[in-house]
Amino acid sequence: MTSAQPTQSASPEAILETARRTLEIEAEAVSALAGRLDHDFLRAVDLLLACRGRVVVSGMGKSGHIGGKIAATLASTGTPAFFVHPAEASHGDLGMITADDVVIALSNSGESAEIVAILALIKRRGARLIGMSGRPGSTLARESDIHLDAGVAQEACPLNLAPTASTTAALALGDALAVATLLARGFTAEDFARTHPGGALGRRLLVHVRDLMHSGDALPVVPESASLKDALLEMTRKGLGMTAVTDPDGRLLGVFTDGDLRRLLDQDVDVRTAMIADVMKRGPRTISQDVLAVEAVRLMQDAKINGLLALDETGRLAGALNMHDLLQAGVV
Repeated sequence: MTSAQPTQSASPEAILETARRTLEIEAEAVSALAGRLDHDFLRAVDLLLACRGRVVVSGMGKSGHIGGKIAATLASTGTPAFFVHPAEASHGDLGMITADDVVIALSNSGESAEIVAILALIKRRGARLIGMSGRPGSTLARESDIHLDAGVAQEACPLNLAPTASTTAALALGDALAVATLLARGFTAEDFARTHPGGALGRRLLVHVRDLMHSGDALPVVPESASLKDALLEMTRKGLGMTAVTDPDGRLLGVFTDGDLRRLLDQDVDVRTAMIADVMKRGPRTISQDVLAVEAVRLMQDAKINGLLALDETGRLAGALNMHDLLQAGVV
């Protein structure tokens, strides 16, 4: 017994046209928001900047999904925030809200029963309220300290029923609020990285050379009195494809790499009797152990080399790293 196959009631052309029209309607809805940004938007930014507690975002249904994303965006850009479900707020979660908090409530109609039910309770707790709705004359708009108009001319849904353009507009307005607050707060890329330590940006902006370099017993280094044979054995033991050469005080004199060995083999040099001081590369490229690892990537790429020696604040040899270390750490 075979199951019935679904039938397609619209032509491919009609489907594509509907999809294009959906994008056009939603783009127009977002574009229209820009012309409505005014003093109330600036007041909302000031309220978020002055918040001594947390920003609590709430919304029901599709507005709730948008609210969760707005809370996450605020939290990741320097404004501590979290989402509270309005129905759960009426059953105990209202205790999460304090007088030091700012509440952002979302409702396209401005009349969502679960949101309206907690407005007076929010204000009674002393929290400030930013309302975001599509109706400036709604209950939410009237009860809010600041109202942001997220209204749209129509939904993208052909039936003008399913929340589509309205949720897109609310999401965009929430992003605008978060980004404007980020700017006003002076939030930097380094601040962003600290809230995203597991991401690529966090690795690029938080990881320093000292965090990745090989040091101590893992650092390949020989004295200037060593033979080339001793240097090759040190390179083999440490596995970095190079060795540093230092004077008795630990000051860097030079470096010898696998590439130097290959070039040496093309010359009339007896590798069995040569001394490292005679074949090393003097004045090698170095980097401070205190700079970001991404700077090591740039230096290696510019110089077309695969390894670097790191120096401490006194200029003495502190460590070594190669491109593989940077790749493994996710910095590249």
